[in-house]
Amino acid sequence: MRTRLTETKKKGDILLLLSVCLLAIIGTIFIYSASNYSAKATYDDSFYFVKKQVIGILLGIVAMIFTGNFNYQKIKKFHIVVSIISFVGLILVFIPGIGVENYGARRWINLGFSTLQPSEIAKFALILFSAVYFSKKPERAKTFKGILPVLLYGVCTCLLIILEPNMSITVCVALLLISILFACGMKLKYLFFLGIPAVCLAVVLIIIEPYRLDRLMAFVNPWSNPKGEGYQLLQSLYALGSGGWFGVGLFNSRQKFAFLPFSESDFILAVIGEEIGFVGLIFFFSLLGFIIFRGFRIASKSKDFFGFILAVGITLIFGIQVVINALVVTGSIPPTGLPLPLVSSGNTSIIIFMAEMGILYNISKNSSLTF
Repeated sequence: MRTRLTETKKKGDILLLLSVCLLAIIGTIFIYSASNYSAKATYDDSFYFVKKQVIGILLGIVAMIFTGNFNYQKIKKFHIVVSIISFVGLILVFIPGIGVENYGARRWINLGFSTLQPSEIAKFALILFSAVYFSKKPERAKTFKGILPVLLYGVCTCLLIILEPNMSITVCVALLLISILFACGMKLKYLFFLGIPAVCLAVVLIIIEPYRLDRLMAFVNPWSNPKGEGYQLLQSLYALGSGGWFGVGLFNSRQKFAFLPFSESDFILAVIGEEIGFVGLIFFFSLLGFIIFRGFRIASKSKDFFGFILAVGITLIFGIQVVINALVVTGSIPPTGLPLPLVSSGNTSIIIFMAEMGILYNISKNSSLTF
C-alpha cells in the first residue's frame, strides 16, 4: 500500500498538465481564426500571431517541465530575488528607451528581440512572497499587524501597475491580495476594513481619468456612443449573439474581419463564442473550470502551509482572470483589457502561467492526493 501510494505521488496530477496543454492548443487554434485576417493585412503574414504564440507555448512547456521537477520547497530561497525582479521590472517600464508605450500605456519592457510585461511576473511575486511570509508563522494572518507586510507589498505593486496605467491588472492583483489574505485566515472584519477604502479608491481612479469614466458610461449604455467607447463592447455582443446555440463554425467568425479590436487577445472569447456557440462555450468553460478545480484540490491536499498558499494563489489568479475576462466580454462589468489565461495571444502571460502550472504539478507530486 505504501509503495503504491509513493508511486502515485511521483506521477502527480497528470490530468492538470494535459488540461493545460489542451487549453493552450485550443487557444492557438482560435488565435489563428481571430487574427489571420488582421495579421495578413498588417504584417502580410496570416500566421504572425500564431507563430509568436507557438514560441510562447514552447518556452512555457520548457518552464513547466522545469518547475514541475524543481522541488517547490526550494523556491522559498528565491522569493527576495523574484520580488526585486518584479519591482525593478515595474519601474523600468517608465524609463524612455527601455519601456514600450502602446495605446497610451507603458506596460512592457523592450528586450530587443521581444517584449516583457513585468506585471505578469508581479502577480507571481506577490503569491510567492505571501506564501513564504505566512508559512513561517501562519498565525500572522490573525492580526492586522501580522498581515501588514503582505498588505504593503501588494499595495506598492498595485500603485506601480496603476501608474502604467493598467486598471485591469491592478484590480486582479488587488483581488488576489485580498483572497490570499482571506485564505491564510484573515479575520472577516479586516476584509470589510480593507474592502471599503479599496472601493472608494477605485471610484476615485475612475473619476480622475476621463477615459475610465468614458468606459464606464459605455458599459452603462454602449449604444449611446456606438462608434466610440461603446464600439468594442457592441462588437463583442454582436459576436456572441451571432454564435447562438451552436456557433457559425470554426474559422467562420465575421467579427474578426476588422470589426472587433483585439480579437486575438483580450476579446478572443467573443470570437470563440461566435464560432462554437453557447453549447461549445459550456465545454470550453468546463475545461477552464476543471483546471481551477484541480488547482484547489491540490491545495487542499498539500502537506505544508507553504504549498497550500502557493497552490491557492496560482489557482486564484488563474480563476480571477478567467472570470473578469468573461464578465468584460459579455458586458457584465465595464470593459478593460485583460487576457484570457493560456488562450489569449501574449508570450509573457502564457510562459508565466505554464510555469505556475508546473509548480502546481510539483506540489501535487508531494501531496497526499491520489489521482
